[in-house]
Amino acid sequence: MANIRVMVVGAGIAGPVLATFLKTRGYDPIIYERVSSPGESGLSHLLQPNGLRVLSLIPGLLEQMPGHSPDRMIYCSSLDGKEDILVDNDTSPDTMREQFGFPLMGVRRAELHRLLIDTAEKHGVEIKWGHQAIEFEQSEDAVQVTFANGVKDVASFVVGCDGLHSNTRIALFGKEKADFTGLVQFGGLSPTPAALQGNSVLLSIYGNGRHMIAYPVVEGKHAWAITTREAEAKEDWKTQNVEQQDEIRRGPLSAWGFGAGELVKTGQKIAKYGLYDRPELKSWFKGRIVLLGDAAHPTSPHLGQGANQAFEDIYHIMRLLKKYNPSAGQPSTELLSQVFTDYQDLRLLRTSELVRGARKQGEARVVEGIDACRARDEVIRAGSNDDAAKMAQYELFSGPFKDSEM
Repeated sequence: MANIRVMVVGAGIAGPVLATFLKTRGYDPIIYERVSSPGESGLSHLLQPNGLRVLSLIPGLLEQMPGHSPDRMIYCSSLDGKEDILVDNDTSPDTMREQFGFPLMGVRRAELHRLLIDTAEKHGVEIKWGHQAIEFEQSEDAVQVTFANGVKDVASFVVGCDGLHSNTRIALFGKEKADFTGLVQFGGLSPTPAALQGNSVLLSIYGNGRHMIAYPVVEGKHAWAITTREAEAKEDWKTQNVEQQDEIRRGPLSAWGFGAGELVKTGQKIAKYGLYDRPELKSWFKGRIVLLGDAAHPTSPHLGQGANQAFEDIYHIMRLLKKYNPSAGQPSTELLSQVFTDYQDLRLLRTSELVRGARKQGEARVVEGIDACRARDEVIRAGSNDDAAKMAQYELFSGPFKDSEM
């Protein structure tokens, strides 16, 4: 009997991981991606213990991960020419593994993406590039998907992993208005500055109306992003042209201490993009079609949990497929409804809390006015000893399982 065909829409970060798990659990996944080939868009990801825990279920994957782990996480304040260290935490791989089982790991997005694509293809997953899904027609036991190039295909069920601008989400729930938050990010990749050489440091710098996070992604290179309030910018994450990049390198952001200014001055492939909010969905599925990752719960980047939460989604949807369909046979719509209902009941509230937490974090980071900034800095300093905050981080990093049920 042929394996059950599952269509994964989107070959970004989540889609290839989901398809790899589906293949190894007896399904026949196929990925359709709207762009024509793997690209260089996006800067980097900070993979955290909860995300790495899920990826560890793919044998050999973590050993190939092209990332770099920080030994320390340092929170700094830079106000009116005065520089102060607020928090200095040990985040070395040994310490993180002892506490949470897995380290923190900075990785360039393009390299992570290539590894996940290669992994899926090595497991026998077919990826069709240049196919933009535009229509979804459901029947009693299948979904027919029509693509912009006229191609049609049929699968038992469909998982929309097509990210922030998800066509699958639009097809299920209609087009939504994306609201500009008033915040813009600049980001790039730079040689590790002299101030940070000899140290593998995740740096979080708080200024007046601006914030930078920077972390190593490979020996001798840091990825960085600055959040600030600015006029509305496109949400496209595209690299600026040469003149725009030079303007950023020479601008006021290049004057920071702690090595931050040097990162800006030497930035490569500097991107600028606006940060937008979208309405929270009350459901993530209709019939035989379900959403996952940013397609379901798009988030601002201030907690660094976007990719990590997508991996948690994947773990739970695979766990529930095993629970309700252990033979990986043809599922009825009723069976899929049970899987998808349990999945969204477990994940919707949790991810909504994290999305709201990320928005709140972003606003707090870029407060304006010296007095307000100093009050913010004291909250950060005190937070390093806050038991509730430590417990929340422990629960986050220890997810989504202790012993895998996949």
